Amino acid sequence: MRSYGIWLVGACGGVSTTLACGLSALQREAIPPSGLVSSSPIFDGVQLPPLKSLVLGGHEIRDESLVSAARQIARDNGSLSIELLETVQDDLEQIDGRIEPGVLFNSGPAISGLEGLHDQVNFTDPRLALERILVDLNRFKEENRLDEVVVVFVASTEPAPEPHPAHEVSSKLEEHLAAGDGTPFLASTLYAMAAARLGCPFLNFTPSPGALLPAIAQLLEEAAVPFMGSDGKTGETLVKSALAPMFKYRNLKILSWQGYNLLGDRDGEILAHEANRSTKVASKDQLLRDYLGYPLHSKVTIDYVPSLGDNKTAWDFIHFEGFLGHRMSLQFTWQGCDSILAAPLVIDLARMLLLAKLRQESGPQPHLSLFFKSPFGGDEHDLHRQFHLLGDYLASARDAS
Repeated sequence: MRSYGIWLVGACGGVSTTLACGLSALQREAIPPSGLVSSSPIFDGVQLPPLKSLVLGGHEIRDESLVSAARQIARDNGSLSIELLETVQDDLEQIDGRIEPGVLFNSGPAISGLEGLHDQVNFTDPRLALERILVDLNRFKEENRLDEVVVVFVASTEPAPEPHPAHEVSSKLEEHLAAGDGTPFLASTLYAMAAARLGCPFLNFTPSPGALLPAIAQLLEEAAVPFMGSDGKTGETLVKSALAPMFKYRNLKILSWQGYNLLGDRDGEILAHEANRSTKVASKDQLLRDYLGYPLHSKVTIDYVPSLGDNKTAWDFIHFEGFLGHRMSLQFTWQGCDSILAAPLVIDLARMLLLAKLRQESGPQPHLSLFFKSPFGGDEHDLHRQFHLLGDYLASARDAS
């Protein structure tokens, strides 16, 4: 059987830890595939890489093991049960052996100020940082005899990079790299460049804009690899993309859409910093204006509540206008566990990007817009239409197999 690697950048974070536990349990057939879109009937007959063929490895900037991270989640949040950890512990220990110290580069004070950072992660020369990534990725592929590897960026949300001319053109970005000028680069930029160098599919599951700059998209397209991002759509924005079409279909004008988000864990800790929060808010707030096509009052607020852990709550207030100009409102509350919602989507997307690579496809994958708040290169935000785009792609993949 062929084997495929998923290289997780942020390998001991909540999403990656939950993914590792869940994938191990799925491979052992110890749990049903709930929440895994790629195990739903729409994928019947599509030759995705089997779950049992997937091998995990990655980079982590904190001096932590996957086993200890999983135990912490079990204690603090309960989304990973003690019984599950007993079932998958041997697998987690094996994955720990494939996790290396990651790369910090222009990541901002919120991330570089995290407690427990590994002493081998700070870089000032982008060439050395990129070389570390390339060496570790090559070793992961060779030692595990992998046919393909997908690079998945699931690290903490970076602040937006300062505008730079090299962000627009791949050749200029390469020139700055060759000169050792780190100004245009963030850690996410270097990971995407590494994927391009090695011909690996690339997935940006975060809102970090440094991962898919125009110059990076050019590099990935020149390398003929499939890629997609940005910012996995797991909670409040998922509901927005389902509800907004309802108002549009019925010609009910939305006047205001106010969202208030509470979250804890490391994600909330990082987003408590304005520079990082603004990156996330821009991603969450983009959908309505792009989809509705008219101005409205729209605001998203994010507050850090440490006691929530990996659970998050979103309260939304929608003020809309109907017949005779009469004003009405809708409110909803979304309460969910972020990693439980996100982890299966990362598995889905990794399998889909690997499928695209096997089909010799390259460039952005618009049929995956369903999974993102800010789908790269796409302007379709209607959840229902996004689902049909995915279905059309899968039909073509099924016919070609």
